[in-house]
Amino acid sequence: MFAEADSIPRAKYANMMHSDPNLSSTMTHQTEEEYGLRNSSASAVGTGMYDRMSCEGSPMMMSPWNQATPFTQTQWSNVEENLPQNGLIGSLVREEGHIYSLAATKDLLYTGSDSKNIRVWKNLKEFSAFKCNSGLVKAIVISGEKIFTGHQDGKIRVWKVSPKNQSLHKRSGTLPTLKDIFKASLKPRNYVEVKKHRTALWIKHADAVSCLSLNDEQGLLYSASWDRTIKVWRIADSKCLESIPAHDDAVNSVVSTTEAIVFSGSADGTVKAWKRDQQGKHTKHTLMQTLTKQESAVTALAVSKNGAAVYFGSSDGLVNFWEREKQLNYGGILKGHKLAVLCLEVAGSLVFSGSADKTICVWKRDGNIHTCLSVLTGHTGPVKCLAVEADREASERRNKKWIVYSGSLDKSVKVWGVSESFIDMNQMGMMQQQQQQVISHSEPFMSDGSFSSSAGGASSHRRR
Repeated sequence: MFAEADSIPRAKYANMMHSDPNLSSTMTHQTEEEYGLRNSSASAVGTGMYDRMSCEGSPMMMSPWNQATPFTQTQWSNVEENLPQNGLIGSLVREEGHIYSLAATKDLLYTGSDSKNIRVWKNLKEFSAFKCNSGLVKAIVISGEKIFTGHQDGKIRVWKVSPKNQSLHKRSGTLPTLKDIFKASLKPRNYVEVKKHRTALWIKHADAVSCLSLNDEQGLLYSASWDRTIKVWRIADSKCLESIPAHDDAVNSVVSTTEAIVFSGSADGTVKAWKRDQQGKHTKHTLMQTLTKQESAVTALAVSKNGAAVYFGSSDGLVNFWEREKQLNYGGILKGHKLAVLCLEVAGSLVFSGSADKTICVWKRDGNIHTCLSVLTGHTGPVKCLAVEADREASERRNKKWIVYSGSLDKSVKVWGVSESFIDMNQMGMMQQQQQQVISHSEPFMSDGSFSSSAGGASSHRRR
């Protein structure tokens, strides 16, 4: 059953006090220790191994919550009125597949899963759905009336919204197109080695498409793949302009910026910055800088809107960031998760990190100092993807607030309201206590002043 979106009074969110929507106002009578155990992710980073390629095929996939369940009708979960300001608005549940990808535009939310269905939500109610035959939908991006989806089978599918009926979506093509595949196959030089004793056309991905990134200003689409390459597509005619042999292992993330710079993160433990040059109708990307080279896989990337900061999450549960003035310089580290960081988003002065530990950390950036405002809890499985958009109603009241969508392998999407001006005092108290522990144990303290919500250092993950 659904509840009408209008029945959720936004004004009531103004009096929220806790970061966990499951906690009532009586929580203040509990001890700080009890609260910390329930609501904080402040602890040492876990030592268990995690899959380097977007964390699929890991031991976690065998856990009870991750097993198939009988089909049930879509449900809307109402939340108590006494919610915190940074807290849960509601949950969208359709128990037919694990959520791997999200995309939000205007009043629509697109969700991709391993059920072969891409679902569209409007005002937090199911609005439409369209089916693809490839199964797992690993990435979704939207450019105008076109929707691009990246899949486990290595293909990128293009969908169009009907101008007469927004609920109708029709597939308009596949990248690369059949015509381009046929033309390229006629020339032997278009075949490249993708594995030992195996060749394929350079315009095709030879493994799963892990990430998509748009550059609307240039009309370009970037696709990252487990085949270790990044491909550049011209949206206007669906042409593959370039294939970049970017990394030595699976490319887990790619982000294009407005300043002709592209960032990529890989299971090989590196983050690379690429410079884009336009050469006639084609593009040429050259390596500018390798930002990091580490043992842990890089599993997520995000760049601030003005390009001033680059964040990357790793399988060791850490988020590192780089700052850009005239050049890119290392900024610091954010410790807030016990397990791998699977997704990152930047909105305004906030940074959101979703993790395999089932939580979402909300960080506020002030210069090069990051403060953890709150930890959003409620998912029962790894948080695989995030999408953020401005709360237009709050903006009209001059209150900077964001609507955050989180997709999880628990088969649900949760919707959160997060304010830039709100600070969870319980979380801040734990941060200060944690800082004192770091100093008292003579552990290195970040010179940039970044807060750490982890009592211990990160344990290294060896390659496998």
